[in-house]
Amino acid sequence: MNTDVLIVGGGPVGLLLACELKLAGVDPLVLEADTGQQRITRSLGMRSLNARTLHTLGLRGLVEPLAEAQWALFDEIRAGREPVEGDIVDGLVYMLKQGFSGGHFSGLPLIGDTGNRVPEMLMLKQHQLERVLAEHAAGLGVEVRSGCRVAEIADEGDGVVATLADGRVVRAGYLVGCDGGRSLVRKQSGIPFTGTSATMTGRTAVAQLADPGALTSSLRAPGGLVNLSLVPGEVATIEFDGGPAERDAPITAEEMQASIRRASGTDAVVLSLEAGIRYSDNTRHAETYRKGRILLAGDAAHVHSPIGGQGLNLGLQDAANLGWKLALVVRGQAPERLLDTYTAERHPVAARVLRNTRAQVALMRPGPQVDALREVLSEALELPETRKHFIAMANGTDIDYAPDAPRSLVGRFVPDWEIEGAGWVRESLGDGRGLLLDLAGAPETRAAAKGRDDRVRVLAGAVDQADAAAVLVRPDGYVAWAGAAEADLADALDAWFGVG
Repeated sequence: MNTDVLIVGGGPVGLLLACELKLAGVDPLVLEADTGQQRITRSLGMRSLNARTLHTLGLRGLVEPLAEAQWALFDEIRAGREPVEGDIVDGLVYMLKQGFSGGHFSGLPLIGDTGNRVPEMLMLKQHQLERVLAEHAAGLGVEVRSGCRVAEIADEGDGVVATLADGRVVRAGYLVGCDGGRSLVRKQSGIPFTGTSATMTGRTAVAQLADPGALTSSLRAPGGLVNLSLVPGEVATIEFDGGPAERDAPITAEEMQASIRRASGTDAVVLSLEAGIRYSDNTRHAETYRKGRILLAGDAAHVHSPIGGQGLNLGLQDAANLGWKLALVVRGQAPERLLDTYTAERHPVAARVLRNTRAQVALMRPGPQVDALREVLSEALELPETRKHFIAMANGTDIDYAPDAPRSLVGRFVPDWEIEGAGWVRESLGDGRGLLLDLAGAPETRAAAKGRDDRVRVLAGAVDQADAAAVLVRPDGYVAWAGAAEADLADALDAWFGVG
């Protein structure tokens, strides 16, 4: 078998990457080791899609089906709960429908009213996200093969060879490991994965309690954290015990009961357990996201505590950053050095997430000193500028890929501008091409993009808020260049989209 790009791992990151490649005219092949039945435990617990991820997915028209999946989930949750006045589910639904955003920082709420026309946060199960992305991939003609475990990879200089567990061989121009924190791709490529070891053990399970009403959620339980999920039957604990001795052995009802009792200080009884997972705050970061023709994305490149819900969002944005760049290189329209910008841009973003998730774990530890620290931080979060800073950090909306650029637009996600007579800018990126906004009606702007129609679309119109005559937007929604229609526009087009 031969393909342009082999993607090892068919979770959300691998699926989105495959879609981005296919949209850009490259043939990816996705190999997923697990079957549908084996992937059930991935959907334990709720997943949140933050503001920047929704902006990114919105470029491809994926927010609406995801929102529908969210509301279907909440209808299901309500059907499984006894109606209660002031129910937390009703409060959360209200906030989501009103467009509130923010999430939390170590359990401290970060709520802001964005006033935007699109959702800024969604909550759903991972299998719902995977279903929407799989349907998107199928619509584009992406080939996804389940039950295909990769046993060995090799970079041969002019291509990559992957040997499957059943002996079959796949050859590709490039290979991307989206195969999780214990990535075979990363290990066999020899990319260092350094960081800090686990200090906590988290458990999430679908369990039947003898007296569900006797147990309540608590961030500050005597022995750690106890959380009763919005989903009926789901319960989670976190204990600061140095990390799990065994990650993969099945969780028993007895183990979950003992963990609940230690964390909560109650005599809870677990009658039965349907499914369960363990996790930790093991925090590690790949030294580079690319070695030759092998690249990493998602958890294969970075792992950290799930507190704060940033890991899935981080991986999806890796995929959006890499997809269009890798496609241009595979098609021979851009030099390989374009791939160097992937690590250069995404590595600092992940490093910042690793830092703030370590801080969130520290803020969850039991004890009066941490109690006092949380009180002080809560007071600070009442200050509008502090709250704004934390919301931006938790949602990735402060990402700046070009902090030293002379214009503040460059390196930032394109504003949700409405172009006079041409619609919304972000909705104009749906075909996966870049976008050159001619905001001053300058013939030289359109002339600069000549020969790149397959990579860059020109859109003319006026925007009151733009402090530039022209703006070049990358396929992932980030501004590559802004200014007047001068020679440096041609240089920017060459750098990001290849010679015309």
